[in-house]
Amino acid sequence: QVQLVQSGGGLVQAGGSLRSSCTASGSTFSGYAMGWFRQSPGKEREFVAAINWSGARTYYIDSVKGRFTISRDNAKNTALLQMNSLKPEDAAVYYCAAVPNTRSRWPNTKPDDYAYWGQGTQVTVSS
Repeated sequence: QVQLVQSGGGLVQAGGSLRSSCTASGSTFSGYAMGWFRQSPGKEREFVAAINWSGARTYYIDSVKGRFTISRDNAKNTALLQMNSLKPEDAAVYYCAAVPNTRSRWPNTKPDDYAYWGQGTQVTVSS
């Protein structure tokens, strides 16, 4: 019902910044809560951050608090994960995901809480 297309990511040295954007189409963006996950080789997909339909509520794992910011602009059908002070352990493919508000169980920290996924963006952090 909604399609998610990601852009951004890249390669930075430790301490640098990157962002990953997620643009939705096919449905009203405010009808979905959004989340971000990351996955590195040999690891399971890990929850990173979530934002509710309006942007009024956000939730982060402890390891990224104070460094990452999740936001959304419903008028532009876009969600953003801003990643600052990056560490080598942050390196992964970052995925955005959406769940309809009617199915949302805040804060939606599990992959199976979400119904739709972006294609992922690579984040590489050199030490």
